[in-house]
Amino acid sequence: MLRTMARMLPLRLAAPLALLLLPGCLAKTAVDIVTLPVKVAAKGVNAALPSQKKRDRKRGKALRKYEECLGREERKAAKEGRPMDETRCGEAP
Repeated sequence: MLRTMARMLPLRLAAPLALLLLPGCLAKTAVDIVTLPVKVAAKGVNAALPSQKKRDRKRGKALRKYEECLGREERKAAKEGRPMDETRCGEAP
């Protein structure tokens, strides 16, 4: 009989411990389930809309290309002895 009680002692100690720990796990799972749609929606919005940094980088790149074109056109016009034609480079960004 003592052996049977000795075997059941860890089980008797584990049951109250499990009751203390499981509500925390369940609460975390519930929070994860509730916040999941918000996280998914936020990722979708971030993917759909380019960030300000990306827009700035894109605008800077377009501006550099335009200025390079103006420089080439200025050199070419000077070499050919004609006035520079800015319309060959398109519109300024």
